[in-house]
This record gives sequence, structure tokens and C-alpha cells, in this order.
Amino acid sequence: MRDLGAGFGYLVKGQRWVGRHGRWFGIGLLPGLITLVLYAAALVGLAYGADDLVGWATPFADDWSSPWQGGLRGFLTALVWVFGLFLAVITFTAVTLLVGQPFYESLSEAVDRAEGGEVPESGLPLWRELWISARDSLRIVVRVAVFGVLLFALGFVPVVGQTVVPVLGFCVTGFFLAEELTAVALQRRRVELRERLDLLRGRRMLTLGFGVPLALAFLVPFVAVLLMPGAVAGATLLVRDLTEDRAGEDAGHTAPEPDPHAPPRHDQDPYASRDQGRPAGPYDLGKDQARS
Repeated sequence: MRDLGAGFGYLVKGQRWVGRHGRWFGIGLLPGLITLVLYAAALVGLAYGADDLVGWATPFADDWSSPWQGGLRGFLTALVWVFGLFLAVITFTAVTLLVGQPFYESLSEAVDRAEGGEVPESGLPLWRELWISARDSLRIVVRVAVFGVLLFALGFVPVVGQTVVPVLGFCVTGFFLAEELTAVALQRRRVELRERLDLLRGRRMLTLGFGVPLALAFLVPFVAVLLMPGAVAGATLLVRDLTEDRAGEDAGHTAPEPDPHAPPRHDQDPYASRDQGRPAGPYDLGKDQARS
């Protein structure tokens, strides 16, 4: 439970960081605003064109009587728009990060620089970073879609579908949202998607404490735009601690010191450990002759 609070703390710290650095807050707003305008235009267009799309897709209902035809096509039209809204919600962060890749990478570097220590750089050209971001975002969206289908099916189970499934849905959304946001800092550290997922699974409660509150807040698109700069900053702070913990664990698994009482290997000097710290004497001349 302590990690849950710590994860939420990184989210708060990120918002405070951009609050103290207003320039980066303004820069971080631009990609979200651009994406919001694009998504709003797409949803408005879908709302106007959904009925034509449904009419084209259901020619078999042309001869149906008025109540049944209108009921079916009205239901399918609403379903198409709701599905489009669902896609907009689950892809908003990925598209915003893709649109704002240069902005958010600079923001993440500024956080690393302000907090001290190493400021990693991927060393890759911009087109390569955009390709990696798009590829990894598509993989994440596919994973989210698979979980979404499973949770949708479980939603029909009585009681469980109305209580446990919504909680699991927000946990899944929060985990992958945290992955997408931490990817900005982890890609600069040349950490691949599989390793990123393993790193976040190793601190699952910390990841959920950061991602689930964001998933709830991001249900409101304009709130998502306002929180995005601080979310990237908080994700960078989270990554700094995660990578430091991993570096500490790697250092703890270094090779052990040799046992002075162990028998010498064939490539070791049999006299080295026995004579260490003893002053030289006449015996050493005979020993040196034996070594040669």
C-alpha cells in the first residue's frame, strides 16, 4: 500500500515541477491542445456521418417497417459513435505523446537536468524516435484492446461484472497509461518495450498508484490536456527512482570476493594467498626458484 501512495506522490510532484517551471508547462500544453482539436473534429464528423455509414452497412433493413428499421439503425449509429469515443479515450495519450515527441523529450531532459545527475540521450535521429514511439504505442493499444475484449465479456457475469470488472478496467488502463508516459524517459535511456514492461511489473503497485488516478482524470479530455505536462514530468521522476533501484540491484549481484581458504585454481599462484602480508625472508629465494 505504501507504493500506491508513492506512485500518486510522483504524479503530484510532476504537477508541482511544471507549476514551478511555467515555460515548460506552456510548451507541454501544445501537443495536447493540437490532439484535442483533431479528436474533437473527428468525433464531430463521426457524429454527422455515422447514420450514413450505418445505412450503407445495413442494406438488408431498407425494406423493414418504420419502427424496426429506425430502432436498429439508431442503435447501431449510437454504438458506432460510442466505439469511436472509446478509441479516442484509449489512444489520446499515445497520439499526444507521438505528436509532442520533441516537446516532451525536451521536458523530460529538463526534469533530469534540474534534479541533477546524468541526463541520458538516446542519440537517435528524430525520425527513428518517432518510428519507435509509433511502433510501441501500437503494441500497447493492441494489448489494451485484448484486455478490453476480455473485460467486456466478463462484464456480463452477474455481480462481478458490475463491481470487480470496472476496477480491473481502470487498473489495466492506468498501468498502460503509466507505461506510455514513462516511455518518454525510458526511451532516452535506450530501454526497449519488453524491458520497460518488466520494470513496471516489478513495482506494480507503484505503477498503479501513478497511472490509475491519471486514467480517472483523463476521462475528461480537457483535464487530460492540462495534466499532461505534469504527468510527463512525474513519469520522469518515477523513472529516475526505478532505474536507480535497478542499478542498485545490479550492483548487489556483483561477483563475490574470493575465499582465501578455497584451494587454488590451476591458473593461480599456490603461494600467493599463503604468503600475503608476510615479510620477505631467505625462504623466498627457494620459493621463487620453485615457481620458475
